[in-house]
Amino acid sequence: MSNEPSALPETKPGEHPFAPYVRILGRGKRGSRSLSREEARHAMGMILANEVEDVQLGAFLMLLRVKEESPEELAGFVDAVRDQANAPAGLTADVDWSSYAGKRRHAPWFFFSLLLLADAGLRVFVHGAEGHTPERIYLTAVMEAFGFPVAHDWETAAHQLDEPRLCYMHLRDVAPRLAEMIELRPILGLRSPVHSLSRLINPLSAPVVLQGIFHPPYAGLHQGAGELLGYERVAVIRGEGGEIERNPDNAMKVFRARRDGGGFVTEEDSWAALFPQRHVKPEKIDITDMAQVWRGDRSDEYGEAAVIATTAFALYEAGRAATHEAALSRAEALWTGRDRRRFDSALAVTG
Repeated sequence: MSNEPSALPETKPGEHPFAPYVRILGRGKRGSRSLSREEARHAMGMILANEVEDVQLGAFLMLLRVKEESPEELAGFVDAVRDQANAPAGLTADVDWSSYAGKRRHAPWFFFSLLLLADAGLRVFVHGAEGHTPERIYLTAVMEAFGFPVAHDWETAAHQLDEPRLCYMHLRDVAPRLAEMIELRPILGLRSPVHSLSRLINPLSAPVVLQGIFHPPYAGLHQGAGELLGYERVAVIRGEGGEIERNPDNAMKVFRARRDGGGFVTEEDSWAALFPQRHVKPEKIDITDMAQVWRGDRSDEYGEAAVIATTAFALYEAGRAATHEAALSRAEALWTGRDRRRFDSALAVTG
């Protein structure tokens, strides 16, 4: 039997309307509890509407961080964000791809995977944020170098999803208040539930939601929230640097939640490592090197394998390949057949 409350919490005389939510989380080990989905939805709705004081927001986020958010809380938060995202009715994507972590050890090779997936006919919608963690390179920096435009409104997004079938929108253009909250990380000194929440918003209700996380214990949280939100298929990996990018040097475990008939199935899947030993990471991330690899002017065993392996993972989850082997074969063919001169004019300075 559920012990969740059937109504929203009452406000005591003279207190701020948001105070009950801080109180629920902050009563200590014995008195505190998680929010119900409806409470979480209402609380996040108030935050998004700027009806919360800064001190309350900081306390709320850090209390959640200490307690650790529940799938019900995350689902309620996503409900509130989707209520105000205002994505046009009828605008669709095949794959929802979140990009919030940034890369530090290796280049963002997954940008090439996104291009290959679009070339394979998938409509891929990417949302993300950058700059909240220093010394990382974010997807938008690579897109800018390659002359690939970012969409700042839904009309542009619709055009890009039609052609070239790949679109990136910054979180500030999807959910401005959420973007502001992500940027609190340097102030609070810790990640907050906003980082998990943002990966789950799926504003275009794509049937396939891919997620990259850095800490494996969060995988079950994302599976559970995806199931509560009714997403057709959620696949979570421990991505390189926290992005949706496979490190080909390692075996990869996929944590999946998918609709199966009238219910949901949660399961794990494993992909074997592609190399017997690890590659030495580069001394620095160089977009010029990425450009040369795309054009075929130089080879990068690790980078090319990361592109192919990440593409294969996405093809498999999107139902474009029946087996891991078929997905890898299809991904390799897409990489081999890429338009190597596609970015020549944009990369004239880089090259």
